[in-house]
Amino acid sequence: MRSIVDLRLKQLQEDNSQQIDKMRATVDEKLQGTLEKRLGESFKLVSDRLEQVHQGLGAMRQLATDVGGLQKILANVKTRGGWGEVQLGALLEQVLTADQFARNVKTREDSGEHVEYAIKLPGDENGAPVWLPIDAKFPTEDYQRLIAAQDLGDVAAVEEAMKNLEAQLKRSAKEICQKYINPPRTTDFALMFLPTEGLYAEAIRRIGLVEQVQRDCRVIFAGPTTLAALLNSLQMGFRTLAIQKRSSEVWNLLAAVKTEFGKFGEALASVKDKLDQAARHVDSVAVRSRAITKKLRDVEELPSNPQPMLKDLLENSESDE
Repeated sequence: MRSIVDLRLKQLQEDNSQQIDKMRATVDEKLQGTLEKRLGESFKLVSDRLEQVHQGLGAMRQLATDVGGLQKILANVKTRGGWGEVQLGALLEQVLTADQFARNVKTREDSGEHVEYAIKLPGDENGAPVWLPIDAKFPTEDYQRLIAAQDLGDVAAVEEAMKNLEAQLKRSAKEICQKYINPPRTTDFALMFLPTEGLYAEAIRRIGLVEQVQRDCRVIFAGPTTLAALLNSLQMGFRTLAIQKRSSEVWNLLAAVKTEFGKFGEALASVKDKLDQAARHVDSVAVRSRAITKKLRDVEELPSNPQPMLKDLLENSESDE
């Protein structure tokens, strides 16, 4: 029995060992498969993220290239001025009508200079307009130096850049004054359009700069928002002027109607007099008719020669009147 028990125990151990080996193999296989699957998914996710990062870096590189190209374009004074002029023209077209402003207006007969844009204001009685000159200026080099100095926190560089920007704005204002302001053909002031709000903010932040330019050069700074507000105000003024003009036309028409109505009243009174006169004649004829009827009522037969009797009849009818 001991030998049988030992044999059974040995067989049981061998079976357990085999089952444990199978379970270990199964577990190892499952773990390997799961691990490979999870690692594969993780590596795929990481690869996708890296691909997106690579694409983003490519877009950033392209954006940096475009920004560099834009900086090169804006570094050209002529191109930069054209960009400011295009922006100014777009603002004018959005707010005003085509007959309320003009491009390349000659404000001086003795000069060949033409202002970029000018707003047409009501002029004298002869119909000649008064022009409001608007010129776009974009001193980007001095402005960029100012921004760079502000980013670095260099107070001395900021002050130096601000002085250069102020000097450039003063020169531009003096140039606008000398070239384009020519009363009474133009207004006694002009507008300097600064294409960016940042540049406009730096210009008006400089203490005394706005007042000095207005006093000495009769030039007013205007940024995109300020110019839009000014144009809206002018548009309201144009509409009010048109309403007033229409009102005067209506009053003139009413005055003409009043005159014609007076003439109509006179003609109507004349017609009334004529009708009254005709009525009086009708009454006279009626009286004669009654008198004749009264005389004829007593006549039954006429004689062979009725002429003397008819003469007496007529004389008697006239005496009856």
